[in-house]
Formats: sequence, C-alpha cells, structure tokens
Amino acid sequence: MSRPATTTPEQIRSTVLAMLAEAGDATPVTGARFRKVISVRKLRARLGAGDPATLSRTLNAIEAEVVRAGLADIAIPGIPSDIAEQMGALWQAAVTVQLDDVVRLKAEAQQAIAAADVARTDAELRVELLRQEVSELRSTLAGRDAELADLRAQHSHIQARCVALDEAQRERQARLEAAVAERATLERAHAESLAQSQHRYEALSKQLLQETAHQREALKKEHGQFVSQLKFAERRIAALEGEHERLEAELASERATRQQAVGEALALKAVNSSQHAQLDELMRVVSAREAPRRAPAASAGPATARRTKSTPKGGGAVRPKNATRAKKA
Repeated sequence: MSRPATTTPEQIRSTVLAMLAEAGDATPVTGARFRKVISVRKLRARLGAGDPATLSRTLNAIEAEVVRAGLADIAIPGIPSDIAEQMGALWQAAVTVQLDDVVRLKAEAQQAIAAADVARTDAELRVELLRQEVSELRSTLAGRDAELADLRAQHSHIQARCVALDEAQRERQARLEAAVAERATLERAHAESLAQSQHRYEALSKQLLQETAHQREALKKEHGQFVSQLKFAERRIAALEGEHERLEAELASERATRQQAVGEALALKAVNSSQHAQLDELMRVVSAREAPRRAPAASAGPATARRTKSTPKGGGAVRPKNATRAKKA
C-alpha cells in the first residue's frame, strides 16, 4: 500500500508556476529551459516534502502541458523591448489563466477519477455479492433441477399409470355396457317369466282354494280321529313313563353293581399281578439256592407252586385292602 501524499497536485503546480515566474525569462519556456529552471530536487526542496516519483510524474505532466501549448515560437524578431515585455506579461497572464483552467480541469478530472474509483469499488463489492448470490442460486438451481428430474420421472411413471388406468377403465366400461345389455335382456326374460308365473299362479290359486275346501273338510274328520287317538296316546305315554322310571332305577342299580364288579376285578388284577411278581421273585431265590438239587426240586416243584398259590405271602391281608382301594377309586 503506497504512502499518503503530503503534497497535492495543485500545490505542486502552483509552486512550479511560481518558480517559472521567479526565473524572469522574457521568452516563452521551452523544454530545455523548463528542465534547467525546475528539477525534482529543487521542487522537493521548495516544497519541503514529497515523493520523488510523484513529483517527477507531475513535473513531466506540467512540462508537457506548457511546452505543448506551442508558445516557444511566439517570439518574433525585431519587436521593441517594451512591446516584448508587454507581450511577455500578456503571455504570462494567458499562460497563468490557461494553467489555472488546466489545474481546475485536472482537479475536476481527479475528483471524477476518485468518484469513479469509489463507484468501481462499490461495483466490485456489488459484483462479489452478486457472484455469491449467483453461486447460491446455481446451487439452488442444481437442487431444483434434481427435483425437477425426479418430478419428471414421477410424472412419466404417473402418466404411464394413467394410460394403463384409462385402458382398464375403457375395458371395464365395455364390460359394464355388456353387463347392462345382458341385464336388460335378463330383465325382459324375467318380466315375461313373471307374467307367465302370475297367470299360472292365478290358475293354481283357484285350484288351491278348491282343494283347500276339500282338505278342510277332511281335516275336520281327521281331527276328531286324532283327538281320540291323542287321548289313547296320553294314557299309553303315562304307562310308558312309569315303565321308563322303573327301568331307569334298575339301570342305576345295575350300573352301581357293574362299577363295584369292575372295582373288585381291578383289585383282583392288582393282587394277581403282585402275587405273580412275588412268585417270580421266590422262584428266582429258590433256583439260586437249590441249584445243585435240581432233580429233587423238579418233583417237589408242583407241590410248592400249588402251596404258594394257595397261601400267598400276606394274601389274607392284601385282598381286603386292595378291594377297599378299588371301591374308593
């Protein structure tokens, strides 16, 4: 970043003009004379401060303006000195006025440049903001493009489905029209059959009335017969009910007797199973003890078995106990 200028272009211009006026040249300033009278070092010493580069650029601009005016050729040979001095004073006044106009115009130009720089800075800031907004809008637009593509795909799917539904609707409409026509045909056939049925119903109704009258007379006769038969049947039913109650009592007693017999049979079966088990155990013990005397044991075996069956171990006490358990069960 450049250092802030301590001198303004107006100060530099006024100082240069003052130094030219102090030089007291009668003839207009030329480029060589301008460089001889004014230099960067002299101007900086006169001002007391200033950037050499800035002073050099300003001096070059002022030199170009002064020399470009073409006033170096204004001196005409053979003019008296007093007229020449008056012309020089006039020329100095014109140059001063012209330089003041140039200074004013340049100041206005500098102000316009500063305003343009400020406007350019504002425009750059606005451009940057607009770029950010454009980037955000682009990202939003990309998202919306994706949503639009998705919606287009959904629209295509829905459109295809709508076409399929339209075809199905047309097919169902055709089926409905066929069903309506068939229903109309069935309704006509039903109306015809209903009319025929009504005609037959009227004929049958007359015939039924006649038959009903005959049946009513027959029913009266049958009713009398049924009344007499009903009384006989009631007496018969009363007798059968008494017989039924008697048979139920006998059946109950038979069931009790059968349950008792079943209990005794179960008790005997349990006793028999226990005795068989005891007998098997006893036979194994006897076989183990009398293995050397098998021949004598063969003759005594049947008598022992009979004695064992006739007098089982604990047999006299087991049977009443098992029978009592069976009855309880």
